[in-house]
Amino acid sequence: VQLQASGGGLVQPGGSLRLSCAASGFNFRLFDMSWHRQAPGKQRELVAVISKDSSPDYVDSVEGRFTVSRDNARNRAYLQMNSLKPEDTAVYYCSVNYRGRDNWGQGTLVTVSS
Repeated sequence: VQLQASGGGLVQPGGSLRLSCAASGFNFRLFDMSWHRQAPGKQRELVAVISKDSSPDYVDSVEGRFTVSRDNARNRAYLQMNSLKPEDTAVYYCSVNYRGRDNWGQGTLVTVSS
């Protein structure tokens, strides 16, 4: 299993970013995909999940601002982040639970600052 998140960067408060997760090594269309983040000095937290049937779910703090999606033809998951806040600053990771084990890729840093 290989996962690679990309698309992070520096953005001003109120701005937008779109993160992408490239997946390989498993049958992508059969698995739920998750986005997590870890802010400096804090534990990693779940942000959003997109089920294998493309049903999304979000943590309360990003509901209405973030949109999770997937493209099964390209083996990619996406996280569209709008109305970004300084507290969204974190390293963002995509993950999949494959054969009972959580798999993580390298994260992508999102910094929200003026």
